[in-house]
Amino acid sequence: MKVILSIKPEFAEKIFNGSKKFEFRRRLYKNKQIKTIVVYASSPISKVIGEFEIEEVIYDELNSLWQTTSELSGISRDYYFDYFKGTEMGFAIAVKKAELYDEPVCIKETFGIKPPQSFAYVQTQ
Repeated sequence: MKVILSIKPEFAEKIFNGSKKFEFRRRLYKNKQIKTIVVYASSPISKVIGEFEIEEVIYDELNSLWQTTSELSGISRDYYFDYFKGTEMGFAIAVKKAELYDEPVCIKETFGIKPPQSFAYVQTQ
């Protein structure tokens, strides 16, 4: 089983070019056995473009999490704190190995689901 995350195209691109090593989330999927994230690049791309292995998931207080991840966050400090506004804790999913697909795929045709608002579990071979 894998998890599909909806990620803005600008951030998805940074994950696959190696300049963004952490994907931030206010909430996380419950299944702790997930080892791979499938990346759905949201509008205007609206396709599944690749996947990455999870090195670790860090859950921490926001200032501490930013100190740990900021160098390889791929986002600005202002964007980070705006994203987490209204919460005291956050998740950072550390990217271990990212693989961009040769051709983006349609989420509905390939996985039989609509694009998730946040995440969705999918069965894979």
